[in-house]
Amino acid sequence: QVQLVESGGGLVQAGGSLRLSCVASGRTFTGYHMGWFRQAPGKEREFVSAMSWSGRTINYAGSVKGRFTISRDNAKNTVYLQMNGLKPEDTAVYYCAADTTNLAISINIKYWGQGTQVTVSS
Repeated sequence: QVQLVESGGGLVQAGGSLRLSCVASGRTFTGYHMGWFRQAPGKEREFVSAMSWSGRTINYAGSVKGRFTISRDNAKNTVYLQMNGLKPEDTAVYYCAADTTNLAISINIKYWGQGTQVTVSS
């Protein structure tokens, strides 16, 4: 079965950095867009960042632009999210996602990971 497995979350102080990883398996992901969403307690899930298979399309939420960087290694079916200058409002469960269309505008994404917790203390 298709699986997306996130890692790299943890507890950091404001201003710190974390690097999240997501490894996809169970099928070929050639042509797939991959990226990240997050959900904080009491809030709706929100888009964070996504990247097309070719790398020609990259999207960031305005709240993270300039602080987070998405990248991917297609040979390893892996997508990364480098998070710098973390703020308490970045605290959330971060979910990896994959689909054949642009994740920034997709309304029914095909594949999801289980999530990894990121907590930023003040």
